[in-house]
Amino acid sequence: MDPEDSENASNCTDDAARKRATAKKLIEQYYYQLTKGCGNTCCANEVCASSGKVKVFTPDEAAAKALQLFVRRAQLCPAKLSNHGTVNKSLEHYREDNQTCGTTNSIPCEDDVGCDRITCNVEGCPMEVASPIRPSTSDSLLLSKPGPMKHFVLSEKRLLGIISKCEEEKSFSVLIRTLGEVFSNKESLVQSFLRKEDTVVVSECLTKEDIRAMEVDPDKDHDSATERGLLKPDEVTVDLESVRRAFVVLFGIPDRPFQDALINAISTLCMNLEIDLKYYNPCPRDPNVINIFLIIMEIPMLECPEYLDSALPAFCKTASILPLQAQTKLARVWSKAKPDKLKTMVDTIHQVITLRVIGGHFSRDYCLNEEEVIVAATKTMKILYFASLVGGDVETVDYTDDIEQTEEDESLQDLLQGAVSRESKEPKQTRTDPFVQDLGIHVIDCRKPLIPFEDYYNELLSDNLEMDHDFTNYKTGGTKFSFMNYSFILTPAVKAQGLYYDNRICMFNERRLSVLQSLLHGSPPNPFLRLRVRRDHLIDDALVGLEMVAMENPSNLKKQLVVEFDGEQGVDEGGVSKEFFQLVVEELFNPDFAMFTLNQETETYWFNPTSFESGAQFTLIGIILGLAIYNNVILDIHFPMVLYRKLLGRRGSFCDLYGWNPGLARGLQYLLDYQDSDIEDVFMQSFRITYQDVFGTLLTHDLKDNGEEILVNQENKQEFVEIYSDFLLNKAVEKQFRAFRRGFQMVTEDSPMKALFRPEEVELLVCGSKHFDFSALEEATEYDGGYTVDTLVIR
Repeated sequence: MDPEDSENASNCTDDAARKRATAKKLIEQYYYQLTKGCGNTCCANEVCASSGKVKVFTPDEAAAKALQLFVRRAQLCPAKLSNHGTVNKSLEHYREDNQTCGTTNSIPCEDDVGCDRITCNVEGCPMEVASPIRPSTSDSLLLSKPGPMKHFVLSEKRLLGIISKCEEEKSFSVLIRTLGEVFSNKESLVQSFLRKEDTVVVSECLTKEDIRAMEVDPDKDHDSATERGLLKPDEVTVDLESVRRAFVVLFGIPDRPFQDALINAISTLCMNLEIDLKYYNPCPRDPNVINIFLIIMEIPMLECPEYLDSALPAFCKTASILPLQAQTKLARVWSKAKPDKLKTMVDTIHQVITLRVIGGHFSRDYCLNEEEVIVAATKTMKILYFASLVGGDVETVDYTDDIEQTEEDESLQDLLQGAVSRESKEPKQTRTDPFVQDLGIHVIDCRKPLIPFEDYYNELLSDNLEMDHDFTNYKTGGTKFSFMNYSFILTPAVKAQGLYYDNRICMFNERRLSVLQSLLHGSPPNPFLRLRVRRDHLIDDALVGLEMVAMENPSNLKKQLVVEFDGEQGVDEGGVSKEFFQLVVEELFNPDFAMFTLNQETETYWFNPTSFESGAQFTLIGIILGLAIYNNVILDIHFPMVLYRKLLGRRGSFCDLYGWNPGLARGLQYLLDYQDSDIEDVFMQSFRITYQDVFGTLLTHDLKDNGEEILVNQENKQEFVEIYSDFLLNKAVEKQFRAFRRGFQMVTEDSPMKALFRPEEVELLVCGSKHFDFSALEEATEYDGGYTVDTLVIR
């Protein structure tokens, strides 16, 4: 060996030893500063015991805190704490020595921080930890290239081994420092708890060599299973079951001495990730980055106030700014979780939101929309919401808009739209949720999510929301956040208020245009949609009046409705309109009109496929239903849920039969469940069906050509059920429903109703709640005029 090289190697060894000794001394100084202080009673250092601002630490906690202060380069008091000179001199000496380690494998230090490794001997800890280089934003989460620096990783075996060793020695210093190191470092946590088989067996007694085995070189692991094409796009490398088992043991430790260190580590990690995601190219090089979010969401610390106050908000901020592909991948992974596990995650995020709503000081000038944590938690909740949809009972069906129109329908539409040409009408630009596009699922496609839709409502948030401000943010579509874009978290009552604002603005716009036209053309202003009807000819007058409006200018339907009864004096301030709608509904569903059929079991009405009424009549009925919603009027109307699904753009299917004709649905389900080979002899069912019209006449229909000759068997029973359901709910009433839906859309076409409401919530808009608390009504009732609670008429 060249003498000069030998001398350089010797110098490098001496430098490394000197730096390790200096680092050790600094950690000891932080330890004594936390436990004993500097002796200055007027000390202002918040991390010095003499200041009175430091809580009493146990030896293990003080050791962990000292290590954290060393990494952060926290302030040290100027008192002499050792025989080796002042603290400031030691710290300066360490910084000077760590500009470079002097070897060919050295890493240039950043921010005047050292790059070598140190040996921590606090409280007898044999653990060798990584050099305290603060994570730099230049080492981006998204574009960082793995360097030669090694990082600690954890597995279930290793964590259980550390816990066992700490319990044996009755000191959790190693566990605290290990969790702090792993959960504060992106590279470490990404590669922890991987699904690949662990090759390191942890013995009962950990040595320094065992701890070194926890290190991983990112360069050696760069050729991951994902990059080699061994993982599917929706698969992840983290073993979630292993994580859950490990956390059960970890959080079973009495008093959880590691809790503060873990919370601080997660907060630091999330803050660094947030910086990387905000200021660097949001296109992840390594899809395994989502392992971080999967692992953290498994941590069972919901009852810990510090966790809810610091770590989880930081986690939500980071998750909310993940790239769309990463968020949808998280949704796919969480969609495979058990419902109770997903429910726990949802409740956790609800806790974050609720605590912020309760603890915040909100006003008209500072609304919930401006609270960063609430906004981030709501965006994170959206990931869990779509996870519930993807993992639920999904049924993808065609849009009713895809049905071709007949010539009769074309003529009817031309009649009702008058001079308004469809060709000249500009297409509406609707907002499309990027989650819907990427995941290929809409909320209406999900028959039954993993957890109920109602579990996503946050009533406290909804009650405290300034809906007028939120609606303004929604309509402007700018950078300001609006909860209406995340309507799953709002209660139906609050969303109905947002729809009310939208309807009122449309009414005011129509009123303003009417006044301007009267000024320009000299015609009398007509700011309202006026209907003058006779009580004895209510339906005829209403339908004729609405037909005239639709023919002249359909946009007039969006004016505020004002009803006048012929021969009666009065001003319609809302009450007259409500009476009008009530009388119209009673007449329309009268069996004498024969436009709808009543199912006795469910007491719901459905379109009569053999009705003699024209399509225009059904269109005008749809207009009346739309006007009721538009004018905020509740109707005593009873349609099955399939009607509202079809109004929102889906076709009816077998599942919808339970809401309209449950007896028939049960019979078809029994047919599907029957597995014996004698199905043809038992059911004697062919592809020719019979049904009754409103007058009780039996009618027949072949579901397939020569249907009478085709018996239902084990091979075609599923096809029979699907075709039968499609005929009853779609094809048989296609003409009637298309006309009805067209009239409904004339009023609600530009409304945000589709984006805000699910079918069940649209029914609430139309009919109100069907569940009443009569006990609460009785408790709040005041009796007067001689009536009491026991009066017969009251009972």
